[in-house]
Amino acid sequence: MDNKQLSLKVGKKIKLIRESKSLSQEELAAISKLGVNSIGLIERGNANPTLHSLNQIAIALNVDIPDIFDFTI
Repeated sequence: MDNKQLSLKVGKKIKLIRESKSLSQEELAAISKLGVNSIGLIERGNANPTLHSLNQIAIALNVDIPDIFDFTI
């Protein structure tokens, strides 16, 4: 899997988890203390989150970081 594919899969998984928790991008941004634009870029696979951002997103979604990389679901 190349970097672009990984970015797309991570972004899709974050969006899937966010939507399963009925959160908007704005709500996730506020909880994670990240910008709405950053959340959108990450979910579309157009930006690679830093470890810090990934951790903030995982905390905000109440999941473990490995859950974001579980592409079997």
